[in-house]
Amino acid sequence: MDLALAPETMARWQFGITTVYHFLFVPLTISLAALVAGLQTAWVRTEKEKYLRATKFWGKLFLINIAMGVVTGILQEFQFGMNWSDYSRFVGDIFGAPLAFEALIAFFFESTFIGLWIFGWDKLPKRLHLATIWMVSIGTILSAYFILAANSWMQHPVGYRINEERGRAELTDFWAVLTQNTALAQMFHTLTAAFLVGGAFMAGIAAYHLARKKHVPVMKSSLRLGLVTITISGLLTAVSGDVLGKIMFEQQPMKMAAAEALWDGEDSAPFSIFAYGDVAQGHNKVAVEIPGLLSFLAHNNFDEHVPGINDLNKEMQEKYGPGDYRPNIPVAYWGFRWMIGFGMASLGLGVLGLWLTRKKFMLPQSMRVGEDEVPHLVLFKKALSPKFTRWYWVVALWTMLFPLIANSWGWIFTEMGRQPWVVFGVLKTSAAVSPNVSQAEVITSLAVYTLLYAALAVIEVKLMVKYAKAGPPELTEADLNPPTRIGGDDRDADRPMAFSY
Repeated sequence: MDLALAPETMARWQFGITTVYHFLFVPLTISLAALVAGLQTAWVRTEKEKYLRATKFWGKLFLINIAMGVVTGILQEFQFGMNWSDYSRFVGDIFGAPLAFEALIAFFFESTFIGLWIFGWDKLPKRLHLATIWMVSIGTILSAYFILAANSWMQHPVGYRINEERGRAELTDFWAVLTQNTALAQMFHTLTAAFLVGGAFMAGIAAYHLARKKHVPVMKSSLRLGLVTITISGLLTAVSGDVLGKIMFEQQPMKMAAAEALWDGEDSAPFSIFAYGDVAQGHNKVAVEIPGLLSFLAHNNFDEHVPGINDLNKEMQEKYGPGDYRPNIPVAYWGFRWMIGFGMASLGLGVLGLWLTRKKFMLPQSMRVGEDEVPHLVLFKKALSPKFTRWYWVVALWTMLFPLIANSWGWIFTEMGRQPWVVFGVLKTSAAVSPNVSQAEVITSLAVYTLLYAALAVIEVKLMVKYAKAGPPELTEADLNPPTRIGGDDRDADRPMAFSY
């Protein structure tokens, strides 16, 4: 290892580990908030008990997830002062603005209404209580928007000027930072991918209970909601990915050339299915390709020229000076494929699930209304074999991990594909690291964070598994008859608020 680069390398590893771990919770928080709000809306409109039980069940898992997301997210901001002080000094005037909005508006908006939702079940009227969870959902989306606006500025800096005297970037147009096409496209793609995660999570856990013929009314509704969410969000993720990809071809052509292992520019550039090459020599040894498809994906024209890695590296050397401006090609290439592969696999299994459960096909049926224990499966005409149905439930359970893997690789590709820039074309990563932090200090903090996050992972998994296996709760009289006005019954005015879960 080059000792001169060790602090930067360790700092990048630390930020990468903590960021990817934190982002495991973000898409589930965004999607579950909206899905729980939808289920509670169904209960308020229909007064069917299965929707209330589903709301409380998925709401409990949502609360566990959001609590862990908040804890892991707080540590992210510490690192800007620990390992990336030169970055903070140079871009703090710009990068800090959307982060401040996220904290002052979105986070407090979100946290205030989640408190009202948690403690308001027996204190607020049904419709007012329903509004609080919708406010939570809006808060999670706003939070994601401000964070993505900050990240998009790193991908495509706009609305700023360089103050040569002070040696830093200064904000000139905050509206441009918030509304540039990179931010809007990235927000669209991130939201659709988040709902892919939530839909698979819901379908997987529902499949677990249905395979055991438990909590059938609640889980049948949850399964269908999860499968519909997977299908719609999966299709929109593909569309939003195409939109974002076209923008990246314009703004960061090196990243997209690396994603396709396209070493030399071509007029009718092929889409790479599989490639193996020599990075040092800058060429592929083995390549399986679809002619012209990359040109179409980049410019909607099968004959359009797409620049290659070698061409772009020479251009950037002429523009920015000597150096290697190529990202880690294997990570960019395979990360792009893992993202697409696991995302499309999730969509495919969601579509298959919708087909299999059409007209209640392959769904467990209760002999009496409200009965959870089901003695048998009723399969309609042309039913599939019992062996296949057992395999489907197993696959549906494990599918809940696929979108999380796709999301993680998507962010790894997005951030590592930008290297060697931390702010594209403005600030290199090597110039952003804290200058006075030693290798030993970074290794120590990396070890502490990694061990801490490992412990949190054990806690998170145990809590999720425990409450997911427990199933939806039984309802009480208070659950079924919430107050009609704020504060509830006057006779209960002196009773302390109870945590609903």
